[in-house]
Amino acid sequence: MIGGALSERRGRAAKLISRWARLSIVCLCVVVLFSVWRSAEWTPERFAGACLIVLGISGWIVAQFELGDSFSVRPEARALVTHGIYSRIRNPIYVFSVLLLSGVVLYVEKPAWLAFLMILIPVQVIRARREARVLEEKFGEEYRAYRRRTWF
Repeated sequence: MIGGALSERRGRAAKLISRWARLSIVCLCVVVLFSVWRSAEWTPERFAGACLIVLGISGWIVAQFELGDSFSVRPEARALVTHGIYSRIRNPIYVFSVLLLSGVVLYVEKPAWLAFLMILIPVQVIRARREARVLEEKFGEEYRAYRRRTWF
C-alpha cells in the first residue's frame, strides 16, 4: 500500500516537472527571440512573424495546460479532453506549433526554413491520425462525435 502511494506521488511529481520543463523551454525561446527582436529592423514580414510567434506560444501553452495529465509523447488514451480549446480543435498543440514555427520562419526572413515546415506538417498529420485511432479504440462513439464537431 505504501509503495503504491509513493509510486503515485513520484508519477505526479514527474508529470509536474515535465510540464514545467516544457514551459521553461518555451520561455527560453521567448527570451532568445526577444533579444533578437530588439536588434532587428521591423519589416512587415518580421511583424507578421512576431504576431504568429506570440499566437503560437500562447495557444501552445494553453493547450498544454488544458491537456494536463493526458499529455504523452506516444499515443495513449488516458482521457478524452473536450473542454477549452479542445472543444474547437482536436490537436491544438500541433496547430499552434506550426503557427509558432511559421512565425519564426517569417521573423528570421529565411524562406529556406520553410522546408522544415514542409516536413513537420505531414509528420504532425500522421501523429494526429495515430492518436485518433487510439482514442477511437478506447472511447468509440464518444470520440467519433467529438471528432465531427471539431477541426483537425
